[in-house]
Amino acid sequence: MNLDFLFYPRSVAVIGASNKEGKIGNAIMKSLIKSGFKGKIYPVNVKESEVMGIKAYRSVLEIPEEVDVAVIAIPGRFVPQVLEECGQKGVKGAVVISAGFKEAGNVELEEKLVEVARKWGIRVVGPNCLGITNIENGFDCTFNPPERQARPEFGGIAFMSQSGAFGAAILDWAARHEVGMSKFISLGNMADLDESDFMEYLKDDKATKVITAYLEGVKDGRKFLKAARDTTKKKPVVILKSGRTEAGAKAAASHTGSLAGSYAIYKAAFEQTGVLEAKSMRQLFNYAKALAMQKPAKGDRIAIVTNGGGAGVMMSDGILEAGLKMAELSEETKEKFARAIEEGKLPEHMSYKNPIDIIGDAPSSRYEIAMRYALEDENVDVLAVIALFQSPALDEGIVEKVGEMQKYGKPIVFVAPGGEFPEKMARRIEKTGVPVFETVEDGVDAVYALVKYGQYLREML
Repeated sequence: MNLDFLFYPRSVAVIGASNKEGKIGNAIMKSLIKSGFKGKIYPVNVKESEVMGIKAYRSVLEIPEEVDVAVIAIPGRFVPQVLEECGQKGVKGAVVISAGFKEAGNVELEEKLVEVARKWGIRVVGPNCLGITNIENGFDCTFNPPERQARPEFGGIAFMSQSGAFGAAILDWAARHEVGMSKFISLGNMADLDESDFMEYLKDDKATKVITAYLEGVKDGRKFLKAARDTTKKKPVVILKSGRTEAGAKAAASHTGSLAGSYAIYKAAFEQTGVLEAKSMRQLFNYAKALAMQKPAKGDRIAIVTNGGGAGVMMSDGILEAGLKMAELSEETKEKFARAIEEGKLPEHMSYKNPIDIIGDAPSSRYEIAMRYALEDENVDVLAVIALFQSPALDEGIVEKVGEMQKYGKPIVFVAPGGEFPEKMARRIEKTGVPVFETVEDGVDAVYALVKYGQYLREML
């Protein structure tokens, strides 16, 4: 499915554009202008002759040039009529921000909207949605102002959400943690385009490496199974499913009018299709960040290198609790460690049982030896490195040394707990392509995602 016309439009009409602060149509104009969208913007407003310094039109039919996408932010009852005009104009896609449809019990109005869209072949996002964002080209028609909600940098994670507010929080969170995103889609009521359509589109989207979603329920079970199965063969899909309890399912129905359905059925569907299920917003990002930055693992045996014994033990517990294995280092690797200790390259009171504890006074050169030995061991599928940057012995050379370790072709996950300084080092390490996580638990999530997705791909062969 090709929806490029929606994400890479040459021109956009904002129907309901406004000069009035606080109006949705004003916020959408701001988003488009401030995000650096290079296409043409046509404000449509019955009363104004210009909006934010740009010539306005009374109707989409008065715009002299072609219009690819219409963003509609007017009272719901007028939407079908405006969509009719968009059809006459040759508009290909519409993002309907307006609410007051199925979610408010107004099923007929939503059916009318779909009927008009089908008649003209217009593909619709929404209604009752926050909008869509393509971070790659600055096409941002969401209505949360940039001063309230930051936009992340461009990167490999696409996110779609059945909750606009949750979607906005995710964008904000990603920006703060410097996690790059490709596209954001607020699904709304999914009167036309649904989660499966966007999955099919993102599957072939070159800018997207990992597809993530917050879902309350899917629209068409069979369609979802097929889309998910086709997509996970090509790239990972991570879904945070709410409405897992009876109370949650009821809330979902009144929220976007979606049927949450039995959670057990969803769980089985995710497992069958290779979708990774996240249980929290944080886990969703831990999985996505690891998969966007590292290759899936070829097995489930993990080695840990740490300068803090306690952190190493905690991570071992987490790995085993997640159903993964702690790697049993080969005799050859143990001999390498013993020799390095004899030669004075490594301290004699360190432990190389796995977790490999290189102790608190470890400089980056000691990390380098331990990481290398672990990655050269054929019993190791994934390397987790924990660095407590609070130790004055640990120098900044670690950044380059961790980056170099990628030559072994095995996935690496880095954990740097703490405050400001570890965070600064984390951002530098991530520039080398290795994902860094704030806590041991986050690191376990990352390792789990790399192993699980790798396992699924192997089973597919």
